[in-house]
Amino acid sequence: MAELRSERPNGVGEEPEFAAAIDLGSNSFHMIVGRLEAGKLTIVDKLRDRVRLAAGLDDAGNIAPDAQERAIACLQRFGQRLDGMPRASVRAVGTNTLRKAKNSRGFMAEAQKALGYPIETISGREEARLIYLGVAQTMPDQGRRLVVDIGGGSTEAIIGEGFDILEADSLYMGCVSFSERYFAGDITSRAFRDAQLAAELELQSITHRYRELGWERAVGCSGTMHAVYSIIRENSWADAITLKALKKLRKALIAAGRWDALSLPGLQLDRAPVIAGGVAIAESLMLDFRVESVVPSPGALREGVLYDLVGRINHEDVRDRTIRWFQERYHVDVEHAERVKDTALTLLGQATRIWDDMDEAWASRMLAWAASLHEIGLAIAHTGYQKHGAYLVRHSHLAGFSRDEQRVLATLVACQRRKMKQEYFDGIPAPMVDLVRRLAVLFRLAVRLNRARDAVRPPVVLRLKKERLKIYFPSGWLHDHPLTRAALEDDARYLAGAGYELTLHQASA
Repeated sequence: MAELRSERPNGVGEEPEFAAAIDLGSNSFHMIVGRLEAGKLTIVDKLRDRVRLAAGLDDAGNIAPDAQERAIACLQRFGQRLDGMPRASVRAVGTNTLRKAKNSRGFMAEAQKALGYPIETISGREEARLIYLGVAQTMPDQGRRLVVDIGGGSTEAIIGEGFDILEADSLYMGCVSFSERYFAGDITSRAFRDAQLAAELELQSITHRYRELGWERAVGCSGTMHAVYSIIRENSWADAITLKALKKLRKALIAAGRWDALSLPGLQLDRAPVIAGGVAIAESLMLDFRVESVVPSPGALREGVLYDLVGRINHEDVRDRTIRWFQERYHVDVEHAERVKDTALTLLGQATRIWDDMDEAWASRMLAWAASLHEIGLAIAHTGYQKHGAYLVRHSHLAGFSRDEQRVLATLVACQRRKMKQEYFDGIPAPMVDLVRRLAVLFRLAVRLNRARDAVRPPVVLRLKKERLKIYFPSGWLHDHPLTRAALEDDARYLAGAGYELTLHQASA
């Protein structure tokens, strides 16, 4: 198994030659590799393996051993193709099955070893955003569009114009889950009615909003919609996915009686076990949304992940835009946030001389974003504002952020004052808890050093020895700044409760 690669680039400021995106879907795993030349992207390789991860969920909600074996074997093959690429040039994301599997954490640790790169689990809303980006980057702009992606465990629906998303939702229905629930035995009219009723119930919460917005063109992407389109074209039923063509396909599936008896032009054998569930969802969606026809898109989640990664490489990170938007929405004191950020990064630079197991690039981003958002809870109330802010960070949709990134940011915001409760670290991956705890200590010190909310900040020096922290100030500075001194002395008590010893010292004149 490969070791996780460093995030540090080979050369400062150098554009990598290649970038790659991996989509760990509920039905299939996909990888796409692109060549970067002067900021432009050319796709040079694509790989796919139908892992059927969602079908491997057992009754207890765990990914079964055989499904894990298929996934690990696939990721080892992907890892071999990626070998030698820097960590910052590769992004891998997990979707619905990894969001809900009870043993997801343990599996992810093994999956990352097999791939040799970190894997993020993204939220349903973030999945929808990246799907739309993949479509927008690979199809000409033809006005407002509805984008639908029927995956193995979830279905994403998005309305957008150009690169702007107007509505985005992730629904708990997919071709694998519906095929297992309604078509595990015979494919019958009754089974289709039951599946479509379930789909209509799931669609109820968004149908009115989407109809109100409207669209000029409907687009389908990924496996189910491409499979349906292929069957329709091969049988000369239509030149696009239409309700009339879907009805013919549904009748053909019912006539076959079982998925293993299917023999339809355009239907690949490995798609047959999950096609009925996908057709039921597609037909329900077109009926409820009153869609006349759907055209396939060449781009989907994996393309969206790749283009989003290229944006990060070219210093156009959507996460930075998200942070700025949240600052505006919650009326953050931006100048104060910048001072806290500068202090936190200064402390980090000194701390990593001792804490050399910390990835400084990753830690810098986390501290900078936490500083930018640490006071958003004041928009709710001053009392307990660190808790209010942490709740907003953890439970809002932060475009571009993985679920683990949001958890880390929420933890830092929660730990900026008062007690560093153990519950704040719940949900942080076990290997990261100690690192996040150290970041929380540095972050709260940065907040305390800026307690006076002015531009006066001393050139402090931080010295570390395990859990002992010493801060050295210029001669006489603490005497002249009693508010900062009182804040730090008060914080020492809370840090002691978390197992850290903080002492203040005066540098020799």
